[in-house]
Amino acid sequence: MNKIVSRKKIELTSSQEKFVKSGWGEEVINTQTEEMTYLSDGIKVKGYIAYPKEINKKLPCIIWCRGGIGEAGVIDNFNARGIFGLIASWGYVVLASQYRGNAGSEGKDDFGGDDLNDILNLTDLSDELDFIDNNRWGIEGWSRGGMMTYLALTRTDIFKAAVITGGIANLRCNSEESRFMRHLYELSMGNPSTEDFNNKCKERSIINFPEKISKETNLLLLHGTADDKVLPHDSIDMSYKLIDQGINFRLILYEHGDHYLKAHRREADTERKKWYQKYLTD
Repeated sequence: MNKIVSRKKIELTSSQEKFVKSGWGEEVINTQTEEMTYLSDGIKVKGYIAYPKEINKKLPCIIWCRGGIGEAGVIDNFNARGIFGLIASWGYVVLASQYRGNAGSEGKDDFGGDDLNDILNLTDLSDELDFIDNNRWGIEGWSRGGMMTYLALTRTDIFKAAVITGGIANLRCNSEESRFMRHLYELSMGNPSTEDFNNKCKERSIINFPEKISKETNLLLLHGTADDKVLPHDSIDMSYKLIDQGINFRLILYEHGDHYLKAHRREADTERKKWYQKYLTD
């Protein structure tokens, strides 16, 4: 049974394409991005596929994990064209999920619970996409997507490279220190004063079980020192855990960088590209 239910190429207006090129680079025009619906645990989930327009060999594939909770953080077609088109322009296939319960997907957003399968099940789609090299997988996540990436790395050793930007490593810590994160956690996991909330936080906080991370994955951690949504000590504290576990990683802190690394995007893109090239193509 096919896992991909439907695919549709994204068509932007000429003015939107101009904005994409100015925001993400001229090379994006040489890529194609598609909306898709795929099956994850038997439910229909929305997502995206991106790839170079000209493919003459099998390519490494990067799973991209979005941030936010619910509809806050959903990727629209314009941003999908830029975000995923940029990675595809580096010579990769990109698969991304909106997660269950979002953007017209069936099910309910579980913020790192059962919806983690929506990421892991993307790898099965390679059976229907013959231009993906099944031996070369990467994964990337920003913010909540960083948390999802960490959790995915405890469930499989398929990923040779991972990039985590402003990633959540300790939910309980952030709920105490960031109003923004506290509000999001309350929306998805209930009252912070309850035992159930604390248990969910512990189960989703990689800082509590770093030994479960695959030793086969090389991690690049990027974080802005002025990030007031996911505090930079999430990545700093996590780096000590990775050292203890003997996991290969690199941590880059961007001075005065915010949660979105707005003033450092070009620098961050360069590091991301180099990391994938080193571990997926060299």
